[in-house]
Amino acid sequence: MTGTIATEVADRLFGAIEAGDLDAIRALYSPDVVVWHNVDQQVEDRDANLATLGWVIHNLPGFRYTEIRRQASDTGFVQQHVVTATNRAGRNVAVPACIVATVQDGLIIRIDEYLDSVGVATLSERGSTKS
Repeated sequence: MTGTIATEVADRLFGAIEAGDLDAIRALYSPDVVVWHNVDQQVEDRDANLATLGWVIHNLPGFRYTEIRRQASDTGFVQQHVVTATNRAGRNVAVPACIVATVQDGLIIRIDEYLDSVGVATLSERGSTKS
């Protein structure tokens, strides 16, 4: 794996997520991709992860990656960043995160996602409802 291929895959992945382009994300994922999250210790397959990203796209306006630090690895790439967005309560949030991705033949076959657990709670926060 060359660092150039991994970097191009990373650029396309994070650009597609920010653009809300689920088809482009699907095209970057191997059909049997595995996505693991530290906050719930769960593994998602491709369809489940696309559903998760669909929720993000539809519920977190202004979703962006900032403070990006990326390195190619022998098997893919590692990216540290801060996710910024407006949550459903209307509050601007910032969540530190790290993605470790394995890329094979230009497709992502595994993602290990490490998110700040307190920050994740702020992402899903809702505004108060009044009767």
